[in-house]
Amino acid sequence: MWGLAVCALGLLFGFLTFTQLRNLPVHRSMLEISELIYETCKTYLITQGKFLVLLEVFIGVIIAVYFGVLEHMEPLRVAIILAFSVVGIAGSYGVAWFGIRVNTFANSRTAFASLTGKAYPCNAIPLKAGMSIGMMLISMSW
Repeated sequence: MWGLAVCALGLLFGFLTFTQLRNLPVHRSMLEISELIYETCKTYLITQGKFLVLLEVFIGVIIAVYFGVLEHMEPLRVAIILAFSVVGIAGSYGVAWFGIRVNTFANSRTAFASLTGKAYPCNAIPLKAGMSIGMMLISMSW
């Protein structure tokens, strides 16, 4: 149970960092470009999601045949394995979506921060974005 608590804290960290990045100052035209990039990526993610659903159906059939027929497991145990297979693939998909969203936020905010001529924000913003994506990925891997 401690591991789940640590994962919850990691998810909270990722969400708080996401909120901090979203609230950083950004030039309107840079924001428009990053939103356009995000919309393009969103189209890609939806296409990938459809493919993952189809892939999960095939994997689910293989899991059901292997564990249910070949290993003679009771249906409840096979259903639990199938459910966690879905949870795993959905978690990976969610982290990918989160990563693309965070990176589009970070890109426009870093570009805007670079106009000040100060090096620290140009390093700190992408670093913060990477940390939040990494924490989400690790926390979803419980």
